[in-house]
Amino acid sequence: MDTFPQELLDGYRAFKQQNFADQRDRYSQLAEQGQTPQCMMIACCDSRAAPEIIFNSAPGEMFVVRNVANIVPPYIPDGEYHGTSAALEFAVQSLKVKDIVVLGHGRCGGIQAALNPAGEPLSPGDFIGKWMELLGPAAELTAKNHEMTRAERQTALERISIRHSIANLRTFPCVSILEGKQRLRLHGAWFDIANGELWILNPDTGDFSCLPSDQ
Repeated sequence: MDTFPQELLDGYRAFKQQNFADQRDRYSQLAEQGQTPQCMMIACCDSRAAPEIIFNSAPGEMFVVRNVANIVPPYIPDGEYHGTSAALEFAVQSLKVKDIVVLGHGRCGGIQAALNPAGEPLSPGDFIGKWMELLGPAAELTAKNHEMTRAERQTALERISIRHSIANLRTFPCVSILEGKQRLRLHGAWFDIANGELWILNPDTGDFSCLPSDQ
């Protein structure tokens, strides 16, 4: 039988002895009363950009869904399997979150794949390629802009993708209705892995501005 990864066992023991011990009452309360997070975070599955770590959140404070390149697909009730849409439906309709944040990040592998689609698929199913087609037109336009460097095109599409996902959020009736009633707010943010900066989307201008670390 395969051995369970030792680093995970060590990590669990440290968690149990430190974090869990320090927050035992909170975990007991969450177990008895259920979760009531106020915020849903739609983030990338990249191991370097965990939202719970970036925002220093406690257990039960944030409802998180992660996928390749933090993409929100449009509302398509076609009877197929839609993991991100299912998580969104649960967060909005059942948990009644007040805020939804689309969190992108620098050096995103999914965005890189969208900008450079010529490579061979990783598998016959090409699940990544199909998923990144959601950004197809924007990726193609960005890739053709040779006035920008490769790194600038990468960052540009990472941020365009965030705006694109927020637009797709509004195609879901449950989101658009609640936002119209001012019972739900949508936000965008971009995290720079290299230096830890957080850039916040201005909903009026569409620009991103760096959040001062001392505020």
